[in-house]
Amino acid sequence: MLIRKGAGKRLISVSTLVSIHILKASTLGSLVMKPQKKLPIVLKIFVPFFLLISGVLMFLVCFEQIRIDKKLRLLSISSAPRSPCQGYQFSKSETGFVHYPQPSNYKREECACTPVRYFAIISMQRSGSGWFEALLNSHENISSNGEIFQIFERRSNISAIKRILDRVYNLDFYTSAAKNECTAAVGLKWMLNQGLVDNYDDIVEYFVRRGISAIFIFRRNLLRRIVSQIANDFDRNFKQLNGTHKSHVHTIQEAEVLARFKPTINATNLVSKLDWTNEYIAAALQKMKRVPHLVVYYEDVIKNSSVLLDVQHFLGVPQKVLFSKQIKIHRKPLRDQIENWDEVYHALNGTRYENFLYDD
Repeated sequence: MLIRKGAGKRLISVSTLVSIHILKASTLGSLVMKPQKKLPIVLKIFVPFFLLISGVLMFLVCFEQIRIDKKLRLLSISSAPRSPCQGYQFSKSETGFVHYPQPSNYKREECACTPVRYFAIISMQRSGSGWFEALLNSHENISSNGEIFQIFERRSNISAIKRILDRVYNLDFYTSAAKNECTAAVGLKWMLNQGLVDNYDDIVEYFVRRGISAIFIFRRNLLRRIVSQIANDFDRNFKQLNGTHKSHVHTIQEAEVLARFKPTINATNLVSKLDWTNEYIAAALQKMKRVPHLVVYYEDVIKNSSVLLDVQHFLGVPQKVLFSKQIKIHRKPLRDQIENWDEVYHALNGTRYENFLYDD
């Protein structure tokens, strides 16, 4: 079939038209397919995301492998032979305060697994600390090594102090109080003015780190402490017992000799002196508050035997009846022991310290 087209009357066959339409259709098809060229952009987005996911998965696999390795190491440790001292059960509050020292000078033999607790008796001179320490040392499992830092060289600096403390708590500081193998509580007596006040922060840090507890012992009646202090200073100079100075005595006869001296107390500054002592004690308790501690008073130990039971419980030792051979020196009423009693009475009467006059 022929179709006439245009003024020139050119003839186009049907097959030609069909070919033209097919060509146009293929051209349109190719145009429709062109958006596929955007595929590389999608790949640019997908590939980093794929790499990120792959990295996370690899990290998780590695982390799981490390965790498994740690478990295996723990299993190998737990399967190793146990220490002969393992198996003792303590509460969580006690864990940091139970120790197994290994002294360098001897072996603890059958008591090697006896747990040891560390302590320090902290006090002021003439507060009953010597008598209190003697009571503790009468216990077969307690070793308190005395006033170690009375010697200046041992407290000249914090390094020297720590070296001495290390020896004490490793059971390497030998004194007559040492129980050697079967010690269950070891410590010393430490006066506040023997390097402790000057090094509070370092000593508190050392006590906390080593798991050391403190037992504070003070006197309630600070006036009696002043009497004892002045009398002791007097005897240090005059040595009333056959030319020998004794801070503590073991017979009634010796006590009577020392008690003959009646001190004269400066009544003018007595109240301010008592105030200073109270503040000194309060500051010590405040500075040492991070250290587990027990506060006892000389008068309470004398009047109430349960106080010593509390102390033994605090130290974690079997409770025993404790004793001391020391004899109290000043046993008379204060009016019979102070030379200028009337002045002292008028200085304290009506003040917050008035009860010191009548506590006999």
